Amino acid sequence: MSDQTRLERFEQRTEWLMAAVALMFLGCYSVQVLAEPHGFSDMAMRAVMAGLYLVFVADYLARFYLAEPRGRWFLRNLVDLAIVVLPMFRPLRLLSLAVVLEVLQRAVGHSIRGRVAAYTAGGVVMIVYAASLAVLDVERHAPHAQITSFGDAVWWAVSTVTTVGYGDLTPVTLSGRLIAVALMIAGISLLGVVTATLASWIVEKVAEEDTANQAATAAHIEELREEIRKMRDAMRSDGD
Repeated sequence: MSDQTRLERFEQRTEWLMAAVALMFLGCYSVQVLAEPHGFSDMAMRAVMAGLYLVFVADYLARFYLAEPRGRWFLRNLVDLAIVVLPMFRPLRLLSLAVVLEVLQRAVGHSIRGRVAAYTAGGVVMIVYAASLAVLDVERHAPHAQITSFGDAVWWAVSTVTTVGYGDLTPVTLSGRLIAVALMIAGISLLGVVTATLASWIVEKVAEEDTANQAATAAHIEELREEIRKMRDAMRSDGD
C-alpha cells in the first residue's frame, strides 16, 4: 500500500468528520459574533473554538505525514499551511474561517460535484454567511462604522460577492477592507469553480454514455456474427 493511497483513504474517511467539526466551529463563531457573550460564557466559547481549531491543525499534520513525497505535497498545499498557521496570530484570527470553508469544500465538493446548482448555492450561502460574520466582527465597534448589524453585513456581502458593489455600505477598517478584497476574489473564483465542476460532470456523463454505447455495439456485433454463422451453417446444409 503506497503512502499516496493511505492519504487518499485518510481524507475519504475523515472528510465528513472534518466537515462536522468545521460546522461546529462556524456555529461557535456565529454565537460569539451575534450574541457577544461575556464573562464565563465568552471564555467557554473561546475554549471550545480553540479545541476545534486544534482538530484542523491535527488534520493538516496527518495529511502532511501521509503524503508522499512530502516536499511536493507541502509546496502544493502552501495555502492550507497559511490558513492553519496565520490565525494563531490574533490580528489574523478571522482567517480561521478560511479553514472552515476549505474543509467543507473538500468534503462536500466530492459528493455533489454533479449537482452544479446545489454546489453553487451552497458555496454562495457559506461564503456570504462567513463574510457577513467576519465583517460585522471587525466593523461594528469601529469609529464611523457603517456596518453595525447582521442585516447590514449580509446586504454588504451579497452586493460584494456578486461584484455589484452599490457603495451604500463600505468597511472603514483595514481588516474589513481585506475581507472585502477576499470576498471579491471569492465571487470571481466561484464562477471558475462552477464552470470546472460543470465541465467535469459533462465529461463524466459523456464517458459513461461512450462506455454504454461501446458495450451495446459489441453486443450487436456478436449478434451479427452469430447470425452469420447460422446462415453459413444453413447454406452448407442446403449444399449437402
